[in-house]
Amino acid sequence: MQEAIRLGREGMMNNEGGPFGCVVVKDDIIIGRGWNRVTSDKDPTAHAEVTAIRDACKNLQVFQLDGCEIYTSCEPCPMCMGAIYWARPARVYFAASRNDAALAGFDDSMIYEELTVPVGERKISMTCIIPEMAALLFNDWIKKENKISY
Repeated sequence: MQEAIRLGREGMMNNEGGPFGCVVVKDDIIIGRGWNRVTSDKDPTAHAEVTAIRDACKNLQVFQLDGCEIYTSCEPCPMCMGAIYWARPARVYFAASRNDAALAGFDDSMIYEELTVPVGERKISMTCIIPEMAALLFNDWIKKENKISY
């Protein structure tokens, strides 16, 4: 956890993004490091957890982090939680809470709330169009013989 916090501080001091850091550990060895790079990369998805997951997967040459642990300086936001669930680590440890982050100006409460709102009532307009074409794409996936499932 100390390394995750150190990375968050270093990235923040280098003006690369907010005060967030993360490491991915397997068999007691750090195999992925990340810090918030939202402002430096001009990428709203470049949160510490996402960058650490990308680094770990690249280093291990895998797309899932079975048997790994994630140590992150703050409770993951909804986007990072999604990335974590897709990566499938064994466990996650965090230091600060989402409430601590909100006090520092990083308030994700609107996103948590939006996830429970019906699609047609969300703050950002979301409209389903041509679902029949998407259904064909999924049918092709179902029939694909040499697919790599995840």
